[in-house]
Amino acid sequence: MSVTAPTLRPRRRPPLRQDGSPLLLGHGRTPRVLAGTALAVLAALWLLPFVWAIATSVQSEQDVATPGLSPFKGAFTLGAYRQILERGNVTLWAFNSLLIAGLVTLLTVAVSTLAAYGLSRGTFRGRRALLGVTVAAVMVPPQLLVVPLFEQMLLFDLVDTYAAVILPQVVAPMMVFILKRFFDGIPRELEDAARIDGASEFRVFLSIVLPLSRPIVAAVSIFVFIGAWNNFMWPFVVTNDPALMTLPVGLATVKDAFGIQYAQSMASALLAALPLIVVFLLFQRRIVNSVATTGLGGS
Repeated sequence: MSVTAPTLRPRRRPPLRQDGSPLLLGHGRTPRVLAGTALAVLAALWLLPFVWAIATSVQSEQDVATPGLSPFKGAFTLGAYRQILERGNVTLWAFNSLLIAGLVTLLTVAVSTLAAYGLSRGTFRGRRALLGVTVAAVMVPPQLLVVPLFEQMLLFDLVDTYAAVILPQVVAPMMVFILKRFFDGIPRELEDAARIDGASEFRVFLSIVLPLSRPIVAAVSIFVFIGAWNNFMWPFVVTNDPALMTLPVGLATVKDAFGIQYAQSMASALLAALPLIVVFLLFQRRIVNSVATTGLGGS
């Protein structure tokens, strides 16, 4: 009498997570509901200050000062926006911000990519020391550099010029370090093959390294542009001419001097943030993909 061996069924493995698929707490309806609820609560908490700012900016100062927890305390009015637009040249300040942020982004990306490539592929003397100085510069608070930078602008007679606002912002050690780390991961065999074909070092950089570095360059450009647009302290220090003021600095000068005007403050903040919101809505897919593919979210 023969005994039939029991058949062993292979264990069912969970499906592997593919690129672009949502990260869930498990499989089934319950984890999806929990994850969706948690994300909805976090999104509501994140949007609450923004909604409160909008509600405050479309009310009168008297209604805003009324005690209460509700953000909607009075009638709808655009008086705060009207006062800010009448007292200042918002169009010129927005143009200055766009021009300065665009030039800062262009120059910073150009300088940082070249410096990062030199630190990543160079074999010159003092490379390690220069890399150490770059990393150390990341830890220096920008507030400590305001006085020496202003004295330098005075020395070169650049105060109240576009150059004084743009040039100090071009030096970005953090961006150099991030780009350098990315360049380290590019296979050197591709560059060696181009050199064998007779390409110069600069040609290798333009034709091989930069096309492979589009995600990190896009991410760096986005963060540099946002930082230059929101920069208030340095343009405020180095400019006195209203025709050279950026949007954050110009809006800060038109606020009422008699006490704190909450409606005007919120209206100014929303006007300064509106272009960045529009840019994010137009390029949100590219922004998210750049951060996700380069790992800048955890850096």
